[in-house]
Amino acid sequence: MRNFDLAPLYRATVGFDQIADLLDRVMASDVTHPTYPPYNIEKTADDAYRISIAVAGFAADDLNVEVKDGAVVVSATKAEEDGDRTYLHRGIATRAFERRFQLADHVRVTGASHADGMLHIDLMREVPEALKPRRIAIASGEAVNKDVVEAQKVN
Repeated sequence: MRNFDLAPLYRATVGFDQIADLLDRVMASDVTHPTYPPYNIEKTADDAYRISIAVAGFAADDLNVEVKDGAVVVSATKAEEDGDRTYLHRGIATRAFERRFQLADHVRVTGASHADGMLHIDLMREVPEALKPRRIAIASGEAVNKDVVEAQKVN
């Protein structure tokens, strides 16, 4: 396991504690990271993403997608099957799972769909107008001087 000391980051920055906490979480869970179910994360446009999770054997009613604490949480529980079946080989895993995907600021879930054994979760990054770059008009030297009021001596 790798250990990183993030104390210099805390001493030299203000307001970046969320990034340090995220790094701590990722490094702590790196060892026990589950591999089931397999998934892809793709960038579909400049500000759009899609998480695709292989959920073979699960119906849409067995799946749950929710956003909480800045993360997308996908969980599934398979309803008990009716009847007595005898499997000679059971290779399709339908065990319960919970998978978390941490979201960056201003990323929101726009929709989810289930088709052909795949669960697709669409995400969009929406930067608020206040945070978008804006052009500032530069006034000429004459305009600035017109607005300056000369100070008068008092005495």
